[in-house]
Amino acid sequence: MILINVQFHVKPEYAETFLDEINWYTEACNAEPGCIDFKWFRDPEDRQRFLLLESYADGKDVEHVQSEHFKRSCEEFPKYLVETPDIINVHIDGRTGWDKMGEFSVD
Repeated sequence: MILINVQFHVKPEYAETFLDEINWYTEACNAEPGCIDFKWFRDPEDRQRFLLLESYADGKDVEHVQSEHFKRSCEEFPKYLVETPDIINVHIDGRTGWDKMGEFSVD
């Protein structure tokens, strides 16, 4: 499994419309066969900051970055952004989904 976390700092004029304007990308990524999760979160304390959490099946990250919608995002996203996004990209060999938290359980 490939886990990707990306922090986006959006220009003030796009803070309220960013997710709607890039919804085409969100829908296309979620439709990819290797996509496990693709979700956006907005910082409640700074409305210009968004966090993208993505996970893909092993090897499917290559297909993702070669897709037409990813190429389009590389061209279009910079116009919305204050700065280059920060990213964490981790590969966990053999992982296929979520585990249950071991520290506590809900009955």
